[in-house]
Amino acid sequence: MAAIDGSALEALDTAAALLLCRWLRSAGVDPQAVPLRAFDPRHERVLRMVAGTAGVAVPRPHRRPPALARLGAIAHAFWLQLSGHVSFLGFVLVELGRALADPRRLRWRELLTQMSRVCVSAVPVIALVTALIGLVFAYLLGLQAEQYGANIFVVDGVALGMTREFSPLIVATIVAGRSGASFAAQLGTMRLNEETDAIRVLGLSIAQVLVVPRVLALVLSLPLLVFVGDIAGLAGAALIADTMLDVTPATFVARLQEALAPRHAVIGLVKAPVFALLIAVIGCRMGMTGPRDTRTIGINTTSTVVQSIVGVILIDALFAVVLQEMGL
Repeated sequence: MAAIDGSALEALDTAAALLLCRWLRSAGVDPQAVPLRAFDPRHERVLRMVAGTAGVAVPRPHRRPPALARLGAIAHAFWLQLSGHVSFLGFVLVELGRALADPRRLRWRELLTQMSRVCVSAVPVIALVTALIGLVFAYLLGLQAEQYGANIFVVDGVALGMTREFSPLIVATIVAGRSGASFAAQLGTMRLNEETDAIRVLGLSIAQVLVVPRVLALVLSLPLLVFVGDIAGLAGAALIADTMLDVTPATFVARLQEALAPRHAVIGLVKAPVFALLIAVIGCRMGMTGPRDTRTIGINTTSTVVQSIVGVILIDALFAVVLQEMGL
């Protein structure tokens, strides 16, 4: 068999070795079987290494699937995600029922800690954002009403809009980005650090220790935050009405009593626990599922916020249709 003489070879890199291996293969010679003579040990190692990998087939570039196939994959992933959330919701409701039936199961210290984080510390940002929204809404509505001398009716629009729609939606969106993401990140980090495994080893229920206090704290806290949002939004509207629309605070309050029926405020408060349950379930499930790595924690945290906001808007639309059919 012919041999390769490397006595005159001064340098050899992987590109040259690959070219040589291709020439040998095109001539019907196996590069791994050909003898090497007078090769520098370094050059021989490079050639042997390349000869061992040169015959590996290069994978073809991945072809993008057709549009219909991509649509089917997206629909399948959406269905799996939705069915997983519904299944986890049932699991959470069962565990909540057990905790409420036997209060000794409930972790009161954890519940109060979560309420402090979810509710008390969120009051300033909720009040600030809803006050600004009420102020802007009243100003824009007043610009139109002022053209017809109907400044006083700004109170009607702001009162109905803030208490029934804007305050629940804005508060739920803030809570989704604040508490929902926090739940996913906390639980995901605990799984990564194997803290959840330690809880199971101690014979404790993951749901009762970690999930139920968070869900219950959010369900109890969101109506309170919506109420704070109602007050702050109306206060912001009253401020701009007094400054730019010649509607004094006394006139604003008097008109508010006439225009705002209690049922509108009650409807906004009734939406809050439903929004809270949705956000808490999504946040806890996204934190408790998926591979145990930091990349997954980041992806699930972002996904929690997006899914929660979209879910809140869809449920609010469903509320609007149902309440309209009921005449409310």
